[in-house]
Amino acid sequence: MERVAIVAPSRVLTNVLRRVGDAGLVELSTPADASLETVARAAVVRDEVAALAGWMPAPTVPELAGRLAALGGAVVTISRPRGVEAPSLLRAGGLRGSLSPVVSTYGTVPYRDIDPTPLAAGAYVVMFGMMFGDAGHGVMLLVAAAVLYRAHRTGRQGHAGRPGALARFGRGWPFALGAGVTSILFGLAYGEFFGPTGLVPVLWLAPLARPLQLLLAALGVGALLLGAAYALGVVNRWREGGWPVALYSSAGIAGAALFTGTGLAVAGWYTGLDLLALAGGLLAATGLVLAFTGFLADAGGGPSGVAQAVMRLFDVVVRLGANLVSFARLAAFGLTHAAIGSIVWVGTTALWAGRPVAAVVVFVVGNALAFTIEALVVGVQALRLEYYELFSRLFQAEGRPFRPWRLPPTSGEARSCPSGSGEACRP
Repeated sequence: MERVAIVAPSRVLTNVLRRVGDAGLVELSTPADASLETVARAAVVRDEVAALAGWMPAPTVPELAGRLAALGGAVVTISRPRGVEAPSLLRAGGLRGSLSPVVSTYGTVPYRDIDPTPLAAGAYVVMFGMMFGDAGHGVMLLVAAAVLYRAHRTGRQGHAGRPGALARFGRGWPFALGAGVTSILFGLAYGEFFGPTGLVPVLWLAPLARPLQLLLAALGVGALLLGAAYALGVVNRWREGGWPVALYSSAGIAGAALFTGTGLAVAGWYTGLDLLALAGGLLAATGLVLAFTGFLADAGGGPSGVAQAVMRLFDVVVRLGANLVSFARLAAFGLTHAAIGSIVWVGTTALWAGRPVAAVVVFVVGNALAFTIEALVVGVQALRLEYYELFSRLFQAEGRPFRPWRLPPTSGEARSCPSGSGEACRP
């Protein structure tokens, strides 16, 4: 994103602004839907030269400069003011645009931060699949993804007639596709195909038979995701405020050291490796000292600052444990899904010998209810883990979206003058 100035002779400013509004590439200080007269009045005029400052994507500067040159205008790159955050421009089209709601519904990614959209979408579908592990239900999700993709394509291409009712949800097809794939993979690992039907072998573990192992695996997945969130958080803190912010922030190096050190200490204690446990304890203590220093600096020092820093440090430690334990829900909802599937299958087999029609009804209706209810619950839980456990470490500030100024296409103001028309085209 570049800070630019739109410069033009004041006598052709209106025509130049028409071109700028038609292009829709520049965010000005005026509202995005401001009228042409409002924007023109906001220009700074000196010696018959008018200028307006704004933001625009760097790759589009030459294109707009060429369009304005024919009218006597220019696009000049200027320095960014200190303390002013550039607007964030997230990709709205293509596959990445379809994945962006998983982040944009939480907030706008600050300009300096890493856009975690692909990683967040990947983490989401992995967590979904672990809680919704059934190969048969995964196939149903793939069918739903195909329907949503068709609706998305139909709505986007603007075929004759109004788009179908599913068109508004069509952009969600990548999530349905990813969730279907991961549900199939975990279903094969669990030996679940519309419940424990025996149609697929157990490649890893049966959730109801080995719940403790599933719980430990869920905590392991949570630890990996938290570690990745801390790594991205360190990079974001560095970009936001340099090495001091990255070093002392509880969502930066200090928090990452505490998290990693605690993990190493627990691993050393569990395996009996005293040296590993000692190294982990020292690393965790270093993270606590760094975080305390950062909190104390924020509080301004003094006895009250020390008390505030101690309380905030205690909160960090408690939340760290709570965040990791929160990933136990990956196992809990995986067990719930397997239990519902088992109940439906037991009921089906019990009725099959004497009442086969009732058995089929129980199997179909039971799986339909399990699919509908569990898919909704699991989808919400995966999103909750993303927002509260992961994104809270990635983002410490709220960005603002890039909102370019555009002339309404139906407005008479939006009629652009042909190249070289000069003053003759002015209203």
